[in-house]
Amino acid sequence: MRYPPIDPQLFIENRRRLAGQLKPNSIAVFNSNDVMPKSADGVHPFIQQTDLFYLSGIDQEESTLVIFPDAREVKHREVLFLRETNEQIALWEGKKYTKEEAAVVSGVKTVYWNAEFDAVFRALAFQAERVYLNSNEHLRAEAVVETRDARFGKWCRGAFPLHRYKRLAPIMHHLRAIKSPIEVELIKQAAAITGRAFRRLLGFIRPGVWEFEVEAEIWHEFLRHRSRGPAFQTIVASGAESCTLHYVKNDRQCQDGDLVLIDFGAEYANYAADLTRTVPVGGRFTSRQKEVYNAVLRVQTAGIAMLRAGNTLDAYNAEVGRGGYTPHMVSAGLRYEF
Repeated sequence: MRYPPIDPQLFIENRRRLAGQLKPNSIAVFNSNDVMPKSADGVHPFIQQTDLFYLSGIDQEESTLVIFPDAREVKHREVLFLRETNEQIALWEGKKYTKEEAAVVSGVKTVYWNAEFDAVFRALAFQAERVYLNSNEHLRAEAVVETRDARFGKWCRGAFPLHRYKRLAPIMHHLRAIKSPIEVELIKQAAAITGRAFRRLLGFIRPGVWEFEVEAEIWHEFLRHRSRGPAFQTIVASGAESCTLHYVKNDRQCQDGDLVLIDFGAEYANYAADLTRTVPVGGRFTSRQKEVYNAVLRVQTAGIAMLRAGNTLDAYNAEVGRGGYTPHMVSAGLRYEF
């Protein structure tokens, strides 16, 4: 892995918290993301399903985590299933987890190869009354490509039609909203890498630079500090494109007098930073640009002050909106979208 080992106590505690949210005699299943194909034999870089990582620390394809707090045998209350490696896989793709290594990373004591999944899971399912299935539930998510979790859900409902099925997403949203000290440190590292990249850009942006050159500087700084790359698609938007909320072409040449909006963030150990800043291409704001910049900065500063215990997201968004912000404003800092 690019990043140093994470204390497995993080994943052990996360599983304990999840188990406390399940109804009695329930089994919960989490699947890794797929390796997504390109053309011919090419594939996109693998990105782990974040719920599975949150609960196990396993950063490898074709992995499954089963949590069954009421299993009759203690060893089956937490079970990992992994892709079995061999010499050919190691030669072409590199090293994969051994059972022993996965147990150390995750804190899960029972690890099987995927070939054993059907037999082991069938025995556990017959002990359970409910099955909790995972899915990516987000207001802006487009479920066009069928995920491994979705395929498993279809198979499970067909194989065990009389079980009661429940959603894991509401539980995971609740649990993951509260970050542990270990997670806070990982997020701080992602933010620090992102900050280094931004400071690099301040000495690089100038008239005549292309947006994709700015993006290349971001990638350079990310990779040299153990980030796998951007946590989301980078936006480098100059001129009129700085008012486009999700402009990602990054193919325009920056002109003197333009503003350039940069919306980017490093991914570090599957945790993300997110930073939006706007800078003048020529090094100085015009009077009008300065007015807009400071107006948004005032909203940002007031918004930060409202981030306190007891406030709710709905109340926070409403109050920021009353401050005069609209989503099309060029941002001095965070870009609030609601």
